[in-house]
Amino acid sequence: MRYQTKGTCSSAIDVEVKDGIIESVSFTGGCNGNLKGIAALVKGMEVKDAISRLQGITCGFKSTSCPDQLAKALEAFL
Repeated sequence: MRYQTKGTCSSAIDVEVKDGIIESVSFTGGCNGNLKGIAALVKGMEVKDAISRLQGITCGFKSTSCPDQLAKALEAFL
């Protein structure tokens, strides 16, 4: 699934989920190293657990962040 982000440096997130488990995450744009780290950390995690950990994280003065946008993308699987 491809999710178009809102309010972040990354413009999109590609997510693969199988049986409620995150298979892979790939961000388009944004802070490359940080986003690769987030993708590696959530791989193999249950969707609900990742959402609860990432939801509501902000970036600087913004009301959202790339992790928060990932949580929003994952909510589409529930």
